[in-house]
Amino acid sequence: MKIALDAMGGDYAPAQVVAGTVEYVQQGGTAGVVLVGIQDQLQPLVTAAGLEGKVAVVHAPQVIDMHEHPTKALKEKKESSIATGFGLLAREKVDAFASAGNTGAMLVGAMYSLRPVEVVLRPTISTIIPTADGGTALLLDVGLNSDCKPEQLNQFAVMGAVYAQEILGIAQPRVALLNIGEEEGKGNLLAQATYPLLKENSRIQFVGNVEGRDIFMGRADVMVCDGFTGNIILKMAESLFPITQREGIQSPYFNRFNFENYGGTPVLGIQKPVIIGHGISGALAFANMIRLGEQMVHTGTLQKMSAALAS
Repeated sequence: MKIALDAMGGDYAPAQVVAGTVEYVQQGGTAGVVLVGIQDQLQPLVTAAGLEGKVAVVHAPQVIDMHEHPTKALKEKKESSIATGFGLLAREKVDAFASAGNTGAMLVGAMYSLRPVEVVLRPTISTIIPTADGGTALLLDVGLNSDCKPEQLNQFAVMGAVYAQEILGIAQPRVALLNIGEEEGKGNLLAQATYPLLKENSRIQFVGNVEGRDIFMGRADVMVCDGFTGNIILKMAESLFPITQREGIQSPYFNRFNFENYGGTPVLGIQKPVIIGHGISGALAFANMIRLGEQMVHTGTLQKMSAALAS
């Protein structure tokens, strides 16, 4: 198994990418790591870190900056670290690809280099939600699809349930629709049209609506919503850990909101694992990106999603 990392992606690349690779290797990681980036910058760091012979370096002389237009950049910078990483994944030279670089370029690359699974209406991205009861929930979509249709949310529910089973280890995930009330019939037109689809979906254990106050309380293991709503919740949740650190609050629960603990978010509904990390990712996040890619390949999560949707 080989996991490719965009070594030039992120505010602290390539140093923190290499540091994260060191952490992964030192903690017994068994997947082969392929660092994609500018060789003259990478090789000295790899040598100094004692990774010589333990990782592979693939030269990619161009870098897509954070603020470049995704589609244009991928077309014009065909030797960029992101384009090269997708090329390796598409040609099956690696089994997964992760980057903390230009999010738009990663999403465009995932959509058009790999293409969605045939039965998938729209791929989606999710986020981990630490719950107050010590558990872990999943929220999706969180930004890939600002406007959604009921049929798409129904598929998100299936994909989220499979991810919760295979990656979060929840045997029978409870699936809920994020809404403004608990009663059936509540919400906007999207929520009202989605509810009966989820209720009739035999592939999931649907438990009804949950409200905003329920998100962190463990009322459901998988919560579905449109990407506009989900992204607002994601960005709000991301503020909790920095606030507690600034205020000197030491809390095992709020420490779980540190995004680096989870590495990144995978694109669900495509053919191979693609993981998107935060632009300010450090070594811990990069190490966890590798681990998540390894886990997704090992469990065959995406293939199981395809099978669940097809049935």
